[in-house]
Amino acid sequence: MKRFSCLASLLVSLAIAWPTLAAAGPGHDHGDSAPAPAGPALPRFAAASETFELVGVLNGKQITLYLDRAADNAPVLGAQIELDIAGTKHQAVAHDDTYDVVLAEAPQPGVLPITATVTAGSETDLLAGELDLHEAAPSNEAAHARSWLTVAGWAAAGLVALALILGIGRRVAAHRQGQAGASA
Repeated sequence: MKRFSCLASLLVSLAIAWPTLAAAGPGHDHGDSAPAPAGPALPRFAAASETFELVGVLNGKQITLYLDRAADNAPVLGAQIELDIAGTKHQAVAHDDTYDVVLAEAPQPGVLPITATVTAGSETDLLAGELDLHEAAPSNEAAHARSWLTVAGWAAAGLVALALILGIGRRVAAHRQGQAGASA
């Protein structure tokens, strides 16, 4: 009878602890969350008017510009684009459906005002936006991983809980044996 109560206590404690033991670790859950991007996103800015939409992507010293018509999102080919970045003017060079501007040096962190003068055929427009640059944050993936202290703490708490369950089980079994012996 004593072995049965100990075995029952052990099974109950395992049933209670099982959901914690079966929890998926980082990167192993297959929930509804979207996958994280593989790398950092490049800084970008956007400027729009009733006629044009302009998006610029900064990669080091190069800005790639995408110019579309606001009405139908069709790329605008062969336009003249002049960028004024924080007071310095740059002429964009047209490629197939993009435009490039090469800066003398990579911009420093901060918010840079950008004004674009776009001339496409007989249409001329002035677009304004801001490029918000931040310093690169240090990557610390170890902060998201479980530390050995956390695992050791949970293991110790589990052992204490198991000892309590076994102690309670022994007291209940001793009490039942005492009642069975008194009635005999």
